[in-house]
Amino acid sequence: MAKSTNKTETLSAQIMPIKTRRIIVHLCSTSPLIMHRFAFKAWQELLYPSAKKNAAERASSLKHDPLEEYRGCFYRNRDPKQPALFHLPNGMPHQSIAAAALDMPGATRASMERWTQVVDLNINLFGIPEMFMAMVRNSDINKTPDVRTRPIFPRWACKIEMEYKADPLTDTNVLNLIGAAGVIVGFGDWRPQRGGPYGKFRLCEHADKEYADIVKNEGKVAQLRAFEKPSYYDDDTTDLMEWFVAEVGRRRQDDAPINNGDDGAEIAPGGLQ
Repeated sequence: MAKSTNKTETLSAQIMPIKTRRIIVHLCSTSPLIMHRFAFKAWQELLYPSAKKNAAERASSLKHDPLEEYRGCFYRNRDPKQPALFHLPNGMPHQSIAAAALDMPGATRASMERWTQVVDLNINLFGIPEMFMAMVRNSDINKTPDVRTRPIFPRWACKIEMEYKADPLTDTNVLNLIGAAGVIVGFGDWRPQRGGPYGKFRLCEHADKEYADIVKNEGKVAQLRAFEKPSYYDDDTTDLMEWFVAEVGRRRQDDAPINNGDDGAEIAPGGLQ
């Protein structure tokens, strides 16, 4: 009878330790970045839905609050010591790199997802956001049109620390993959991966003039001002916001109670108390 071998010991002898390597890359925008975090109000509605409104309540309430929607779309740093007010989630560049592998010879998406990782949990994002309003189509069966308000960063920059499997990958492999991701995948809404022109980036050095200028002048202080009182990105946004503010003021004035001037009693529009 043949003597059995110890398969556990044989298998252990064949497993070699995985060698990893870390590199730091600097990214600078080549097109604006549209940020769109899942609104916290929507989180609350999923956790504890509010009571459904009747027709009168829906008619008297705002469908959109552009400023609130703008502020709700940011990924904000909770650590006050961070140099930027906003951040990118680490899954964003990781998935972008993996998606770029689909179009790169010698790489597969599944392998890049396993062999590369973003070390930073949150990636500081530098750049001054502006308010951006655009027509969109909802995902319902009728593709209902709507207006969506999001922050857009006309220019932006960030630093990412990457860890990768050193065999078979090299620094050059990873840098080429990140560079490709900046051209054909991108970050955020309407990126090239989704058929849009936004969220594209390039690799750069820490001393790159544009990168250094964004990091120096478009950090937390400037970002906080833009968060509280944003500028408008384009003419459409400017026109829509000017109309919206004027219309809200007009309707509130129309709905305000009217004093009849006799006994101080207020009479609502239409003569109804």
